[in-house]
This record gives sequence, C-alpha cells and structure tokens, in this order.
Amino acid sequence: MFDVSNATLHRLPDQLLPNLRLVFVGTAASTRSAELGHYYAHPGNRFWRAIHEAGITPRRYQPREFGSLLELGIGFTDLSKSGAGMDHQIAAETIDVPGFRAKMETYRPRTIAFTSKKAASLFYGRPSSGIALGRQQRDESLPEVFVLPSPSGAASGHWTLEPWRELAAWIAATK
Repeated sequence: MFDVSNATLHRLPDQLLPNLRLVFVGTAASTRSAELGHYYAHPGNRFWRAIHEAGITPRRYQPREFGSLLELGIGFTDLSKSGAGMDHQIAAETIDVPGFRAKMETYRPRTIAFTSKKAASLFYGRPSSGIALGRQQRDESLPEVFVLPSPSGAASGHWTLEPWRELAAWIAATK
C-alpha cells in the first residue's frame, strides 16, 4: 500500500522565477533532502561548497538557505518531483522530461546546469557515458546547458570542480 502521508516527504518545491540567470537541475531529491525539504541537504554533498568555491555565489550558503538564492537569480528543480533517493533508486516512471521542458519554456532561464551526468542522460535520452561534462552543444530550443559532475558524496570518484568553474565563468560573462 502507498502511504500518502509519506509522499509529501519525497518532494522539494521548485524554486523558479521567470528569466533566472541559472537553474540547477537534479535527478530527484536525496532521501535527506526530501526529509528536510532543502536542496542538496546531505552533509557529504559538495554542492554548497562547490558553488561558492567556483565563484557562483559570494559566500557559502547552507542547504536551508536554498530559497534565498532566488535573489541571486539562481533556481532549482529536479526531473523527478515525486521520487527520492540515489539516482539508481528513482523509478523511471517518476522522471518527467516533458514536464521539465515545459517549465523551462515557461520560466526561460538563461542557463540550466544538470548536477549529474545521470540527470543529463535522462534528459537527452542517451547513456551517461555519452555525456560530456561542461558546456553542451547549443540547442536553439533550450537555454545554454551545462553538465556538472555530481556533488554527491557517493560520486566522489568522479569529482572535479573544473566544470563548476566553467559554469561560473559563463555566468559572470553573461551578466
């Protein structure tokens, strides 16, 4: 039986406004993020450190402050708004690429950044091995797209800050 009261724990609200300079896009909320209601909330997640060290934010924010990044022109969403857990735990039927595309058409951010190759592979419909990190080839139907290495502690073997720095330089150059 599906526990409806638990379903709300597995959602993070979109943080989107029209014309944001950047929207971070994950696969789905982690279990910890779903429990707390904050994006990238697990203590082992490098997201908040990375966006500061790369120069995207002026200081290191805490997960509970995610809503205040709207003031900096930065938003958040996920491809699955009802799933939670590690990427391999997210049910395929909860991935909503058409819904995500519709949000991007509605809100029209200048740049989107997938926070893992897995999220990008689900969006593009091709294997993660065929996805390069960094700025992607331009698709006129989308804003600029970047793919970043996952900040999850579980993905530490593939971690590098360089694509995050590339994104920061792009954002700074397009102000």
